[in-house]
Amino acid sequence: MPPQRQREQEPESNTTVGRSGEGQLGDYLTTAQGVRLPDTDHSLKAGPRGPSLMEDFHLREKITHFDHERIPERVVHARGAAAHGTFRAYGNASAVTKAGFLAEGRETPVFVRFSTVLGSRGSADTVRDVRGFAVKFYTDEGNFDLVGNNMPVFFIQDGIKFPDVIHAAKPHPDREIPQAQTAHDTFWDFVSLHTEATHHVMWAMSDRGIPRSYRTMEGFGVHTFRLVAADGGTSLVKFHWKPVAGVHSLVWEEAQIAAGADPDFHRRDMAEGIDAGAPFEYELGLQVLPDSDDEMFEGIDLLDPTKIIPEELAEVQLVGKLTLDRNPTNYFAETEQVAFHTGNLVPGIEVTDDPLMQARLFSYLDTQLTRLGGPNFTQLPINCPHVAVNDNLRDGMHQTLVHHGLAPYLPNRVDNALPTTATEAEGAYVHRPFEVAGPKIRANPVSFDDHFSQATLFWKSMSGIEKAHLIEAFTFELGKCFAQSIQARVLESLAKVDTELCTAVAKGLGLAAPQGIPAEDVIPSAALSQIPAGPGPITGRIIGVVAADGADLGGIGKLRRTIEAQGAILRVLAPAGGTVKRGRGQQPVARTFLTARSIEFDAVVIAGGTAGLRDTKLTILLQEMFRHCKVIGAWGDGNQVLTDAGIDVDAPGIVLAGEVAKPFSAELVNSVGLHRVWERAEQVMND
Repeated sequence: MPPQRQREQEPESNTTVGRSGEGQLGDYLTTAQGVRLPDTDHSLKAGPRGPSLMEDFHLREKITHFDHERIPERVVHARGAAAHGTFRAYGNASAVTKAGFLAEGRETPVFVRFSTVLGSRGSADTVRDVRGFAVKFYTDEGNFDLVGNNMPVFFIQDGIKFPDVIHAAKPHPDREIPQAQTAHDTFWDFVSLHTEATHHVMWAMSDRGIPRSYRTMEGFGVHTFRLVAADGGTSLVKFHWKPVAGVHSLVWEEAQIAAGADPDFHRRDMAEGIDAGAPFEYELGLQVLPDSDDEMFEGIDLLDPTKIIPEELAEVQLVGKLTLDRNPTNYFAETEQVAFHTGNLVPGIEVTDDPLMQARLFSYLDTQLTRLGGPNFTQLPINCPHVAVNDNLRDGMHQTLVHHGLAPYLPNRVDNALPTTATEAEGAYVHRPFEVAGPKIRANPVSFDDHFSQATLFWKSMSGIEKAHLIEAFTFELGKCFAQSIQARVLESLAKVDTELCTAVAKGLGLAAPQGIPAEDVIPSAALSQIPAGPGPITGRIIGVVAADGADLGGIGKLRRTIEAQGAILRVLAPAGGTVKRGRGQQPVARTFLTARSIEFDAVVIAGGTAGLRDTKLTILLQEMFRHCKVIGAWGDGNQVLTDAGIDVDAPGIVLAGEVAKPFSAELVNSVGLHRVWERAEQVMND
């Protein structure tokens, strides 16, 4: 750890500070104007339950300065990948919202950007982090942005603390390390002192923090939104994205290998999958909840962004399908210049008084002013609505439109009284008239005080292997902290989540496990575990076939037809590039032993006719596949290659056959559909 900051002398005058160029010298927290502050954890709200007030100069100054800390890349979510596609509505949401893009059969163009939160644009894709899942709908009523994450909860309950949590998670400012990771003192210092982050940390330390692919990643709107129906009735709602391919993740060693061997792992996976004709598909789901006066559901505060509604309490109703099938033409023009904003809403969808959401409504728009060079970023092609625009806005940096008319104001009688305002019947966005009242106060409601019971819910919902991964992740991350006091504080929080979890992590750190009283009346939620109940689709998955000259090319051809019929990709892996041949037949080589690594493949099969094939790089690849619980197969004499590489051919998930026939192909497809062979890991755990 760097030396402790020493108490500094008060400057004699403001001019002294100005001459020396040194900042942050006072003992009290102040505004940039030197006004001392009593609280920096709560935004100023109309009563404990909000909404936040624009007169909160501290909130606005803090968020504004934070939004402009980096130029030109995003302060957060800088590392991104994106694709174009279409959203098709099923129509069953029409009962709860008048939003046109959710009407039956309506197809809406979309642009979706996935991202990591902490790293710079040059960081690796597979770091342990939250992933952004931002969708821009170009609807007939204007743009709607659903700006979410791959985790349904967040670290903090009030947006005024967002600069703090990101400052804590970013690299230490004195050394600018570590990049794109939370395994360091400042992050865990913040988490241990803001226990509202405990639930989110459970998600981040789980396998959800290292997704296998954007294809196999859930998305969530995080906040509670309000839907307005055509008859004026309202409901509260949570948005979910359910991947058609299932929810799968990397294992930790894979993530580390990929960060070095292929830092563009997720970006490449999406681009190549779409090019191969395997689109990325998700279904939009709604948890529809009563719009009660207290905005609570089953004792859960719907304005608290650190809480979920278990799917067992409120079913996720699928209302449409998102298909991503076109890659960007230019990454800068589209992926980098796209500007999302939580305030981009359409009639039928409104926000609530969630204090994290309230700050986001200010922050996103403010951020674009620096990042995209002024107020006209909506004129960039990727941000343009697909409907007519007449906003009466004029001039500014990077104005690209030649505006007509003389009267950019309303009402006017110069430009034929145009544009005119619309009525609600004409499609105008009209806010529901909810009463807002309460004392101006910096505080949270009492219902925000439970920081641990849902973390316990998450833990109890995990399978044995997922719990083991959580323990390893906490032990690794905290093991990278130098300050034992920080480790001890985190253990105090974990003791309130689960005794087994706390004891195991403490043992790994060499510390005593503190005592806690975890919640006991917690019912696990099966929807939180990623272990599939049965085989899922294998669209976009990659199966490698190891071959060399003389291999059974007919068998490779049969397997290729089966694999490609399932929407998966077969790649031949050989000692050298070009083709592998047998007689007059040949198969193109996609990867060589030098250019391949195990992380690329969901399964590897050794072709018949390769018994004498030996290579150290191939041995390493097969051993990594085995260690990472992936499917391995062979036919004919190909099993000899496995034996020579030290692979136990009697272990679970080793698919063997004399030739490529339907039973062999079916077993291989089903095994890949289960994602991994967790029985192997369970055997090691039991031993």
